[in-house]
Amino acid sequence: MPTIDADSCPLNVEIEGREGAPVLMLSNSLGTDLHMWDDQAAEFAKHFRLIRWDRRGHGKSGATKGPYNFGLFGCDILKIMDALKIKKMNWCGLSMGGMDGQWLGANAPDRVEKLILANTNFYYADKRPWADRIKTVRENGLKHIVGMNMERWFTKGFLERAPQTIERMTKMFVASNLDGYIACVEAVRDMDFRESNPRITTPTLVIVGKQDPATPPAAGEAIAKAIKGAKLVALDAAHISNVEQPKAFTDAALNFLLN
Repeated sequence: MPTIDADSCPLNVEIEGREGAPVLMLSNSLGTDLHMWDDQAAEFAKHFRLIRWDRRGHGKSGATKGPYNFGLFGCDILKIMDALKIKKMNWCGLSMGGMDGQWLGANAPDRVEKLILANTNFYYADKRPWADRIKTVRENGLKHIVGMNMERWFTKGFLERAPQTIERMTKMFVASNLDGYIACVEAVRDMDFRESNPRITTPTLVIVGKQDPATPPAAGEAIAKAIKGAKLVALDAAHISNVEQPKAFTDAALNFLLN
């Protein structure tokens, strides 16, 4: 598990799978670390050289002072690729990871074979909910919003039937660095891919959660419409669809990546 330097910010990276296999990079949502992909890792690693890492302010990576933006996150990803001598990769990102993917598709198309953009958005016209979240966590910490957060991440049925998974995701969320989390929230609040998404020519799959309140299906549908030839798959899940519907997510991803 190497640590890769990105402009004096140590990034925690995990590598699995056969050396020389095609590369698949997985990118996490806000408030999670690389273990959000544990349900997919073993199956993905059968087919790919699998690269996971912790975003700035999350997991075992460092947390530099903000502001952050998706240009910064994109450069972090390219530095990981360069350090590992990866010329081109496949991409699967959920939520913030899908925003990373949109940046890469428009700004580094020569480095990406295929894009999976899951449970994500491209622009927020209303900034107030993000401002409210920043104020709340600054004053009260991440534990104050964790219950509300789990209700956005997962359907009521999943919350009731999978308490161990919810406990794992709760611990992951509250372990995030507070300043790094806030800087990431600000980056999400301010991102705007309305003009750049139509430039994406990389083969793209958009995955939406039918019951996702955080990035509603309409947001994914708009992304798929903006990217020529993009495919769309809807899963019966809320926001963190790869955790709530692990097999359906894995099957959809591999069907796209391997065909």
